[in-house]
Amino acid sequence: MNHLSVLILTVLAFTCLALAMVRHQEDLFDRQLDAGMTRMLRAAGWVLLCGSLAQALRQPLWAVGLVAWFGYLSAGAGIVFAALVLRARQSLIRKP
Repeated sequence: MNHLSVLILTVLAFTCLALAMVRHQEDLFDRQLDAGMTRMLRAAGWVLLCGSLAQALRQPLWAVGLVAWFGYLSAGAGIVFAALVLRARQSLIRKP
């Protein structure tokens, strides 16, 4: 199992899932994306999560890979959450 690839896939997956939410679309793009793009982002997020699980289970001890995957899920979600919070704080500082 390549740990970096699993982490990157989970971060990308949670990024897609966050961008599929109307609240984050308005925060980042100042508008809502169309319904087709939102569905595509949501589907891409779930496909990336499944891909990260498949990558994590590609080791002889699949149980260890599964436990590691849950850790990478937490880390990926935390990274995306922190990025969204920092982005929101930066936009508040820039507005007079």
